[in-house]
Amino acid sequence: MDNKFFNQSGFPGSPIYSGNTALPNQQTVPNYAVNEVPFEQSYIENILRLNRGKNVRVHMTFPDSTEWRDMEFQGIIEESGRDHIILSEPATGKWQLLLMIYVDFITFDERVNYSQQFVPSN
Repeated sequence: MDNKFFNQSGFPGSPIYSGNTALPNQQTVPNYAVNEVPFEQSYIENILRLNRGKNVRVHMTFPDSTEWRDMEFQGIIEESGRDHIILSEPATGKWQLLLMIYVDFITFDERVNYSQQFVPSN
């Protein structure tokens, strides 16, 4: 049996090259400090970062689950990243790590902070 996966010169997580330049993939994207993340990389995470400390409801759908298909999580935005949101619930002491892939929408109880840097200048 010919195993094409292991006969490849690259291994998952290895950079992909175009000429002599490595193209970023999920494993090779540089890590930035919170305040250094370029705004054009991810709009949702940056909007959530501008709204840290606000109470939100995150509406999520888990398509492969019959018991937990549609859920709502409520809490205070503590952090956000490319693929996740961290909420806290001060009343219960509970913290939640939510995956962005399942987010349908987010509702706020107050005005959403937004930056003009997100608006294209074309």
